[in-house]
Amino acid sequence: MKILIVGATGLVGSHVLSLALADPRVTQVIAPTRHDLPEHVKLWAPRVDFNHLPDEAAMWDVDAVVCTLGATMKSAGSKAAFRQVDYDYPLACAELARKWHCPTFVLTSALGASANSPFFYSRVKGQLENRLMAFGFDSLTLVRPNVISGHRQQERLGEVVVIRIISMLSRLLPASCQVSPASNIAKALFDAAVNPIRGVNIVSSKQLRANQFTVNNK
Repeated sequence: MKILIVGATGLVGSHVLSLALADPRVTQVIAPTRHDLPEHVKLWAPRVDFNHLPDEAAMWDVDAVVCTLGATMKSAGSKAAFRQVDYDYPLACAELARKWHCPTFVLTSALGASANSPFFYSRVKGQLENRLMAFGFDSLTLVRPNVISGHRQQERLGEVVVIRIISMLSRLLPASCQVSPASNIAKALFDAAVNPIRGVNIVSSKQLRANQFTVNNK
């Protein structure tokens, strides 16, 4: 298999990258990035500008695309910048993947994603999901984590506080409201890429917490 990973330098994306490089079913991993990645015999990591992605078969003619791009409102700095990273860039990747006949697209979305949400963050995620569904991928998997836990090179203070609060209340909260470990999210994304299920599939935050990735076909 050939897999393209978008966001391979991020928390979840780096876990997906490790899984892909270690799996013998994957013969090549393409990871377009803005930062250098360590060399590996199976890895091609071209430096790209996400505002002007290259349109060529060598990059997009793959068996699956895993998109882990994402920001917070604080790190983005504005609603416009957030929408660019969490909507415009993933949508551009999906358009190119579909143009070059990639059959499978897997996305890190979010708990509560809905185009009708009163919350901007959830609304953008839901709008992206709706656009992706319209492309007609053979297999589209939407992984919807809650707050993501894991070691980041640059900690996000707001997320750290939320994770601590959730951890303190863990015995009182349902599984769907627990934190979602980055490693579990990566496993769900990678499994959906190498074992695609036809149609639109959802992996919930509850399933991520339990480390069980049987998808729900939508």
